[in-house]
Amino acid sequence: MATTLGIQYYNSFWLKKTDFTDLTANFSKDWFLEEARIKGGFNNVGVGNGSRAYTTLKDDSQRVLPSSIIYSGIYNSRTAVNQTNVFSVAEDITKAVNPDHGGIQKLYAENTDLTIFQESKVSKALIDKDAIYTAQGGALTTSGSLVIGQIQAYAGEYGMSQNPESFAIYGYRKYFADKDRSAILRLSQDGITEISSYGMKDWFRDTLGQSNSNSLIVGGWDIHNKNYTLSIQNPGASYTLVYDESAQGWVSFHSYTPEFAFSLKSTYFSTGGTGTGSGLWQHYAQTAQRGSYYGNSVTPSNITFIFNPSPSNQKVFQTLSYEGSNGWEASYMNSDLQGVQNQIPGSGGSSTYSDRAEKVLSYLEGSYDSASPANTGTAASQFPIYHAGFNIKENKYVAALKRTYKTESTPGQVIINLNPNLGQPTSGIKGYFTTVTMKTDTSTDIGNAKELFVVSSEYKPLNGY
Repeated sequence: MATTLGIQYYNSFWLKKTDFTDLTANFSKDWFLEEARIKGGFNNVGVGNGSRAYTTLKDDSQRVLPSSIIYSGIYNSRTAVNQTNVFSVAEDITKAVNPDHGGIQKLYAENTDLTIFQESKVSKALIDKDAIYTAQGGALTTSGSLVIGQIQAYAGEYGMSQNPESFAIYGYRKYFADKDRSAILRLSQDGITEISSYGMKDWFRDTLGQSNSNSLIVGGWDIHNKNYTLSIQNPGASYTLVYDESAQGWVSFHSYTPEFAFSLKSTYFSTGGTGTGSGLWQHYAQTAQRGSYYGNSVTPSNITFIFNPSPSNQKVFQTLSYEGSNGWEASYMNSDLQGVQNQIPGSGGSSTYSDRAEKVLSYLEGSYDSASPANTGTAASQFPIYHAGFNIKENKYVAALKRTYKTESTPGQVIINLNPNLGQPTSGIKGYFTTVTMKTDTSTDIGNAKELFVVSSEYKPLNGY
């Protein structure tokens, strides 16, 4: 049976018919495919589903343009027409940036602007608009027919090197690393700022200077603490640290090494770890142990700081006290280094000298009882119980500092007891300043929160002795 069927589309053909009972009805069951070629065959018996070339290129070899941008057709959500795989060479669909600044590492679309990160330059491309410059040099933005308008470079000779994995964003602030220039950067409405210079310039210069092509610099935004997390993973050594906008500085190191870090709603996640302790990890979970990442064992936390009152005066630091939770110990306390010349004329050479204090145990681990022999630490149970480390006085943890017997004396100093068999050395350590490391112990309330509010030291001035 033959019938005449009117087709609404120009130069199209009937691809499939599912209902042959009525050739004039049930059009919802018919599939129509519109030909894309002007000279397409109307009665062809087959159709390919691959892309078709409409022009002939004399040079059909593969070309890599690392400093160029190309855009496709659009996806229309209203009509469900998807043209994202259409790249019409009949139109000007490419835009190139200065190749002298290296290849494009990352593109980020924001509002109607496109941020372009090259190896040594950061630029902004205007989308669906153009800039007209006045006689005074000011820019006026106007709408235009160009999809990618003028490209405007940000001030500063910075880029993203070859580490797009360092990119993170929060609001209008974009964070990234430029290891070729040993800098960590923030791009905001005020331009590019080198945030690595906020107290960490030398450290980043040394650490990023050791990076190579195998290094990873993973960045992520911690929405929980409002911090930019940066993990520098060099062969043989990895460091994870955070930048706090409210403090305008780098506030902490962490013991985990993420492969990827991101925030979802109000929760911060990362992936990483090895073996059984690996995978997706939710940070700051109430049920997780403090100091543990990816299900691994708890890593002790520590904080290092410097006592430096009256910088020009020599002092003896006699005590150490803190306000905070139980479970902190002073694992390190050294005075400043001093160069000491060799005392034999003409022999040359020199050595360094610093006073060192004995480790101050935590309140629990420094406990011992009156039994003979004494039970120590968590085993101390027979009263009275004494404390060789921190003790509690007036609601503070306090301890007297004891100079380690391993400390060398300098010529002209007052002779002190350096023999460990003759009792404890003299109390206090000498120096202009002292570096202290407070660390959580391995016995007290493992995996729970420990707070440290204030650390102080009592000292007395010296007059050259």
